[in-house]
Amino acid sequence: MLGLMLLIACGPGPTPNADVAIRNAMQLQQVAWNNGDIPGFMSAYSDTICFISKKGRTCGKQAVTKNYQQSYPDKATMGQLQFGIHEILPANDHAWVTGTWELFREKDTVGGGFSLFWANEHGNWRILRDHTY
Repeated sequence: MLGLMLLIACGPGPTPNADVAIRNAMQLQQVAWNNGDIPGFMSAYSDTICFISKKGRTCGKQAVTKNYQQSYPDKATMGQLQFGIHEILPANDHAWVTGTWELFREKDTVGGGFSLFWANEHGNWRILRDHTY
């Protein structure tokens, strides 16, 4: 019986505090964005990130960073970002996160939704796939 209990306790399961770690990472992303810091915003992304949007698919952290820098060349274009997290579904060392985003800018407000696939990479939660719409 003790062996079975140890097997269950040590077996795969949701990584403790995945919810908290992911929420914290997204809060740091929001702060970095609102400070005009795209490299800081990108710290939540894995090196193997693939970003999928209506414009297509871009893979690799360097390429995704370049796209952000071209699309948002200054703080005025970046505006103030606000995330709305709908759910975090952890499973082992991965998690799906869904929610909304809004950019509040002087001339307009834009927004949409996202699905993010996260992985725990050596103790740090990073986004592997970002489907933003």
